Formats: sequence, structure tokens, C-alpha cells
Amino acid sequence: MHARGVIGSRALTATALLVACATAHAGDDAPPQSSTSTVQPIPIKDRWDIPLPEYHRYPGRDGEYPYSDRSLLDPFNLNVLKGDEPILGQNTFLALTLTSETLYEFRTLPTPSGVSAAHGGTEEFFGDPDQSFFNENITTVIEFFHGETSYKPRDWEFRFTPVFNYNQLNTRENTVVNIDPRFGTDRQDGFIGVQELFAELHLVDVSPYYDFISVRAGVQQFTSDFRGFVFSDNEPGVRLFGNLDSNRDQWNLAFFSNLEKDTNSGLNDISNSRGQNVIIANYYREDFIWLGYTAQLSVHYDNDYGNVEYDDNGFLTRPSNIGDHKAHNVNAAYLGWEGDGHIGRFNLTHAVFEVLGHDTDNPLAGRDVDINAQMAALEVSIDHDWIRPKASVFFASGDSDPNDGEGTGFCPILDNPNFAGGSNSFWNRQGIKLTQVGVNLVDRMSLVPALRASKIQDQANFVNPGILLFNTGFTAKVTPKLKADVNLNWSRFVNTEPLQLVLNQNDVHQEIGWDLSLGVEYRPLLSDNVILQAGTAAFFPGRGFRDILTPSVLYQGFVAVILTY
Repeated sequence: MHARGVIGSRALTATALLVACATAHAGDDAPPQSSTSTVQPIPIKDRWDIPLPEYHRYPGRDGEYPYSDRSLLDPFNLNVLKGDEPILGQNTFLALTLTSETLYEFRTLPTPSGVSAAHGGTEEFFGDPDQSFFNENITTVIEFFHGETSYKPRDWEFRFTPVFNYNQLNTRENTVVNIDPRFGTDRQDGFIGVQELFAELHLVDVSPYYDFISVRAGVQQFTSDFRGFVFSDNEPGVRLFGNLDSNRDQWNLAFFSNLEKDTNSGLNDISNSRGQNVIIANYYREDFIWLGYTAQLSVHYDNDYGNVEYDDNGFLTRPSNIGDHKAHNVNAAYLGWEGDGHIGRFNLTHAVFEVLGHDTDNPLAGRDVDINAQMAALEVSIDHDWIRPKASVFFASGDSDPNDGEGTGFCPILDNPNFAGGSNSFWNRQGIKLTQVGVNLVDRMSLVPALRASKIQDQANFVNPGILLFNTGFTAKVTPKLKADVNLNWSRFVNTEPLQLVLNQNDVHQEIGWDLSLGVEYRPLLSDNVILQAGTAAFFPGRGFRDILTPSVLYQGFVAVILTY
């Protein structure tokens, strides 16, 4: 709760105190008060500056009752920079949030030695797999808004979120950090991206219970489903949203015109349009059939009219560097039913999507294709004291015949899935490249083997092998400050024909392999002001992965420090 919600109630506290004092001073023998007598209120010029009485001081301790002091450096006590009291008038607030996210990551990935090897004696196709990655994001969120309380929707809001990035990649082979081998094995880069820049306006209340309709225009963050399976990104657009039935029903209608991304940081390049439009409509219903269960229906439309694009490191990223390399248009509609919540003691998350549409010239098929693909996901867990055992399955359809004019391999728009281990999982976290042809087997922070150059810069590809993944594990709240997440995944390709075509390889087995991961999160202050994260994972290649890349066990480890003011 914002501090201003607490302070706003002090007027009532002060009145009650006066009544109590008057009663106590009167004594038991005092004559009864007239029924017409009243306590005279004390006029207060500023309802945000009500002084606390002396008894609120802690005996034997320095300092006053919480929220009594004012300091621009203290985010917990009264702070005009944190929206605890207005910066203008009585209802206009400023909220400033500063966040530092520091990441160091070590990983081993299949890496070609290239035509210009970095080290002598590396005549074999694969070279040294070791890589390390450092990334620093400084995020500044500036919110300027008008409203009366924490419970009523804001009348209007303006938000600006620039992100200052520095990143460094160290490898052991050439042509990894840049297509030109003269750039060597290491890269340092920086970028300033605008992740939010929008204005929001409260249009109308539709009930006495603060059900409303609002509109938001500009660069904004939006995740279209519970786990980020289809679309989760910060893009410029217009979003109309609201709720009904005392907030049991929520809905969104959004149009986004996507931006290009900086290749190495993944941040928005606000000066460069992507050539892709996305329309999303969804509707949520809380307590649907069962108390605690929320159901959602959604429709996504991806209109990607594409063009030729090279990334910041000189690699062709659109269209994909496979097939005929022709620019093409993708038009696809995603119809989805999702759910999240609990039914009795069982926690449940599920999603089902059907994709229909057309690709004017799929690069792998070498022709136009009609799109007909599916995705399904299910996670079931149960809470037992401090531990939550869980099991899940994820399915994305594949294409059994890349040449038949039908694209049946599921591909998301811009996914960021928190599922089956999320970013702790090796398969999910790492972008694994098919080094023979220059496209990714799977993109970083994705589950689907989509065979595209980059999920942030390439177009959706519906001629791909698909995946079937099984997961088991548990989440443990070891202490109130420490949480651990353990996951074991086994996965296989649904159809390997697209891999055989793109690699010109006769036989590829379906098994991808086993993925064992551990992630921990520690919050020493029991708040989100300081968060320490760490994780490690080992990927044990199955026969299919060994057929197309490497038999070696692959590893990752990362440490992240998140500091927030």
C-alpha cells in the first residue's frame, strides 16, 4: 500500500484521539454530556501534512512512527519522489523508480571454429564452446499522475522509462560477435532504449465500484497471456482497457506498431520502425466456475510485411538466412483459451492456441504456405507447507512435410515464457544456433524451435520441427527471504523433416535431451529493493541433438543483482 493511503486516514485518527482525551479528563463523577454537545474539529490546511502525536514515538528508540519522517533518500518513509504525497496541489503525484540490474552469465554453446579460426589446430568444425556475458541495465521510471486515492483508477498518467545498457560478450572463436573475423572474439557495446513512453487517460466509470474504461497511447509493456507464450514486449501502440462486475471481468483491445530492436541489448530502437503490426483482444473472467480460477479468451493478429534487415553485427536477420532469401509477408491469427489460478488445493495453468493465416513466401519451403498450427501447455502443482511440487507439459506442433504448401509448425509472435523452469532452464535461456546454416534452433528466452534468425528481428516461421516437453520439479520457500526452484525437463522434436531439409541431412532423431536446472532468489530486506538471483543448469543432449550439433554436455551459470529505489 502507498504511504499516502495510511496518511490519508490520519484525520479520522486525530478526531478519535480528541474524543478519547475529552472522556478521560472528565472522570467518572463528571456530569453527563448534553446530547447536543460535539467535539470541535481542528482545521487542517493540508490533509497530506497531518502531524503525528508524541505517543507514536517508539519508547527507547530513535526515530518516530513509520511514515513520520521525510527524506528524499529514504524510499520507505514519506517521500515526495515516491508518490507518498502530491508534488502539485492535492491530487497530482510524482513517482520515481531507479533500478540497477547487473547480470553475469557463463555458458557453453556449440560454436564453429569458422573459416578464420581464432586458435591454431582447431581444424574441426566446432571450436571452443566457452562464452561469458555481462549485462548492466540502469532503468529510470518516471510516473506523473493525477488521482485521489490508491483504490480509484488514476484520472491521467504520463510515464517515461529510459534504459541505459552496457553489455560485453567474450567468446573463444571468431565470427561469433561479428560477421567480420577482424573484430576478434570479444565485443563491448552500449545502447539507450526507451521501454515506456505513454500517456493514459481515464475515460469513464461504468459502475459505482470503480469499474472503468481507460486508454493508453505510446510505448508500453504488454503481456497478452498469463505465461507469455505468444506476446510479451514493450512496443508503441494504443490500448483501450477496462473492467466490469467489480473487477471480476477485465479486457484489453490493443494495436501495436512494432519497433526494431538493438541487437545486443534487446532494447527498443525508437527511431526505427520494425514493419510489423500486432492487434490483440483478450477478456478475463475471475472466479470462473471455481473460486480462485481465472479464464481468458484472446485473439492475436500478426501482420508482418517484412523487409531486408541486417543486425548490428552484420548478420542477415530478415528474411532468414535459409532458402531463397526473399522478402515475404506473414499474416497470422492466434485464437487462444487460457486459464490460471487454483481449483481446490490444485494450482492450475493452461493454454491452448490455434494459428491460421498465410505466408507469401516461406524461406524454408521456398513457396507460399497456408498456416495451420497449434500450441498447448498445462502445469499442475499443489502447495504443501513450504514446498510446491509441480508437473507440466508443453506442446508446439511441427511440420511433417515442408514442401506441401501448409505451415503446421507453431511459432509465437514475441514470446517470453515463464514455464518449465523459465530462465533457469538451459533450453529456454540460451539461444542455440544451427551453426551450419546461421539460424537459431531455439531463440534466447523461448521454448519453440522456430528456425529463425532472431525472435526480436526475424519474422515468424511456421515450417519448423515443433517440440514436446515434459517437466517436473518443485518450488521451495526455504525461508521468508530465500526461494529455490528445481526443474527437470525432457524434450523431443515433433517432426524432424524441417531439420533434415535445412541441414540437407537424411536422418535426424526426435529426442532433444534432458535439462536439469536450479535457480535461487534471495531478498535480504524482505522487499524488492534488493534481490539476489543465481542459477545453474546442465543440458544432456539426446540422440537428435547429437545428430545435428554436438554430443557434449552443455552448461550455464548466472548471477544477477537487482537494486531498486
